[in-house]
Amino acid sequence: MNVEEIMDQLAEMGSVQTKKTHMNHGASGNLFGVKVGDLKKLVKHVKKDQELALALYETGNSDAMYLAGLSVNPELMTKELLQKWVEKANWYLLAEYTVASVTAESPYALELAREWIESDEEMIAVSGWSTYANYLSITPDEKLDIEEIRNLLNRAENTIHQEKNRVRYVMNGFVISVGAYVMSLHKEAIRAAEAIGKVHVNMGNTACKVPLAVPYIKKIEERNKIGVKRKTCIC
Repeated sequence: MNVEEIMDQLAEMGSVQTKKTHMNHGASGNLFGVKVGDLKKLVKHVKKDQELALALYETGNSDAMYLAGLSVNPELMTKELLQKWVEKANWYLLAEYTVASVTAESPYALELAREWIESDEEMIAVSGWSTYANYLSITPDEKLDIEEIRNLLNRAENTIHQEKNRVRYVMNGFVISVGAYVMSLHKEAIRAAEAIGKVHVNMGNTACKVPLAVPYIKKIEERNKIGVKRKTCIC
């Protein structure tokens, strides 16, 4: 299939209700409103064609961009391409999930996470924090820079309530990720989460809520899943 055929498929799969829901969450008007589960049905037509996946992201259509993230080979992504991707991610679903998960599995995960976290652009900063959180979920502890993660955990504890809206959300997610996936920092993450408390984020015209980090981590602990890594963070 080519770009035009994929776009025709996306148009047919879209719905007014899903489009409205996504726009309530902050999406631009350039989308058809395709459910993620339905997007996954098209991955088999794109996954082995890197150029097709990249072309879909370039359309600027949110559904096509998300499909590109599900289909692209992150190991073949260049730093320059990932930078272009993050700059085109115009709402949190693309910034926090598509760009972050692909970058986390790329050779430039830490380099770009560190760079993006310091950005004054909200969507780039959220990509940075989310990239690092995803990286923790798939990387063996012995390959992690524990001191750097500890410093970021302390930074989240001390600054989260003064950060930009969605940055607060992903910082909270980073604390959860540390508590869930990094055994040596589990207790420190719990303490940081307790100090942070409830995180207030404007979720737009939705019923979504920010998860409380402590009970979230505790539930993972109750399932004996602390430190259990994922095979992939692209989903």
